[in-house]
Amino acid sequence: MELSIRKMRESDLESLHFLLSDPEVMQYLEPPFSMEKTEQFLKTAGLTEKPLIYAVEKDSEFIGYVIYHDYDNDSVEIGWVLYPKHWGKGYASLLTAQMIDRAFSEGKDIVIECAPEQKGTRHIAEKCGFEYIGIEDELCIYKLKR
Repeated sequence: MELSIRKMRESDLESLHFLLSDPEVMQYLEPPFSMEKTEQFLKTAGLTEKPLIYAVEKDSEFIGYVIYHDYDNDSVEIGWVLYPKHWGKGYASLLTAQMIDRAFSEGKDIVIECAPEQKGTRHIAEKCGFEYIGIEDELCIYKLKR
C-alpha cells in the first residue's frame, strides 16, 4: 500500500472541492464547502509557506489530505480527510504512522482533535497509543508524547 504526502498545488482545487463538498465526508467537520470556500481554504491552509494541510496520493491520484501543523510550542496537530471509497482500508492508520515519525523526528508531541462521534478517529488514536486528555471546545483531545 503506497501512499504519499506532498504539498498542495493549485491544480488540486477541483479534487479538494469534490472531497469537501461531500456531506458524508463533512459530517463531523463543517457544513459542506462551496467552490469559493474550498478555494479560500486551499489558499490559506494548503498553499501557504508553512501549510496546515498536505495532499495525500495513492498511485499518483489525489485521495484526500492530512492535517499537520503546529498546535502549541511542543506539539503538532495531525489528522486526515479522505474520500469515502478509501475508508476502512487502513490508510488513516498508515498516514498516522507517517506523521508520528515526522513529528518525532522534529522533536514534537502530537495531538489529534475530533468530534466525540468520530469513532474511527478515536479508535486510531487509541490504537496508536495516544492518551485521551478530555473534551475541549466540544472536541475529544488525544495526545502522544515523544
